[in-house]
Amino acid sequence: MSAVAALFIVLSLILSACGGGATPTPAPTTIPEATKPPEATKTPEATKTPEATKTPAPTKSAEAIQIIIWHGWAGDYLKPIETAFRAYEAAHPGITIELSKVDNLSDALAIAVPVREGPDIVAWTNDQIGNNALVGNIVPLNDLGVDEAFLKSTYEAAPVSGMIWNGKIWGLPETEEGITLVYNKALVNESDFPTDPQDFAGLLAAARTFAEKNPGKFLICNQGLGNSDAYHVAPIYFGHGVPSYVDDQGKVYLNTPEGLAAAEWIKAFSAYAPKETSHDICRYMLLEGQAAAWWTDRWAIADAEAAGLDYGLKAFGRPFVGIRTLMLTPNAVEREHAAAALDVMRYFTSADVQKGLALINKTVPAASAALSSVELATATTIQGFAAALALGVPNANTPFAEAQWDAVGDVTTAIWNGSQTPAAAMKAAQAAIENKIRQMK
Repeated sequence: MSAVAALFIVLSLILSACGGGATPTPAPTTIPEATKPPEATKTPEATKTPEATKTPAPTKSAEAIQIIIWHGWAGDYLKPIETAFRAYEAAHPGITIELSKVDNLSDALAIAVPVREGPDIVAWTNDQIGNNALVGNIVPLNDLGVDEAFLKSTYEAAPVSGMIWNGKIWGLPETEEGITLVYNKALVNESDFPTDPQDFAGLLAAARTFAEKNPGKFLICNQGLGNSDAYHVAPIYFGHGVPSYVDDQGKVYLNTPEGLAAAEWIKAFSAYAPKETSHDICRYMLLEGQAAAWWTDRWAIADAEAAGLDYGLKAFGRPFVGIRTLMLTPNAVEREHAAAALDVMRYFTSADVQKGLALINKTVPAASAALSSVELATATTIQGFAAALALGVPNANTPFAEAQWDAVGDVTTAIWNGSQTPAAAMKAAQAAIENKIRQMK
């Protein structure tokens, strides 16, 4: 029996035990920081599902091979993932997979990898690629036969872009995540929002109309508007044409016509939105009917479902797309496990495996064939977030990304509260990020 077939039997039993209705989204291992989570303008057509049920013969073919994976998964979210890896082991005698949850991957890798201890594979996020590639904690996959043609035929566009840094491929993507408009159907319909997801003039007009008809209430609560949070305001900047806050070469794009247009829109929108925000404030406003929509990520869905809210999803702007990925360490090469470890990575990120996990964990698969599958076609929440992520910009994987978060969040707040004009704010943000980048170089 293949690993995928065995996995489906077990996952089907888990799904049956969960009941037929919508399963509340489990709490994430760690809620993504509001200041950190990526370019995808269309969903690429998946030409085939990667073969992942045969392990290429490693150099040490006569020996049992243990693949060590360090990760941050936990709780109910981890259980079906463990099932997936146990199914792989069952189909591949001689291969064992050790899953170890590590609370601080950065510190642990810095100690372990230089002395060739620790993992063969790291399950992390793509924003960690640049820093870890520079210090040698991960190795490129190009030399193992992974090329862009494989990535583009297998995964969504943002995850593909998010795996590439300095012209090399540093991981295989498993899932993607980002924000979209989660709206209360008792207060608004999808038709109350602009049809074009980049029609910011239309969204401003809709917010004005809603505020006039519903005194004291707001169309949208975004926790990055009224609170320093560069991640949640990214759909606005990128939706106005800013390609990224800062690129791989350290070029900054805020003091530009596109950045200024976004800043001017933020200033205008502040007249029709709550003055102070946070995750908790926006959550309360949505659930209590004070805001018709919350511009947020999928972790909010569990709250909406628990409250019995009849909600819809509306893609708008161009959000950051955070990508969860598996990366190969030099340990796998030194131990002559690279071929076996890569096969494990291909298996876990394959469409069949990620489709099964998505049905339980409510994740958005990076594999295109999983998203287009019959099984996920009616998964409205997954498809709703996938539609938003297809418009998005991959989370920056360059080391320069660290320079962007505070500067963008702070000047956006300054625009929001009126302490800086849009023009002054964009000039200040540009200078602050460029100064930090100079210190990095």
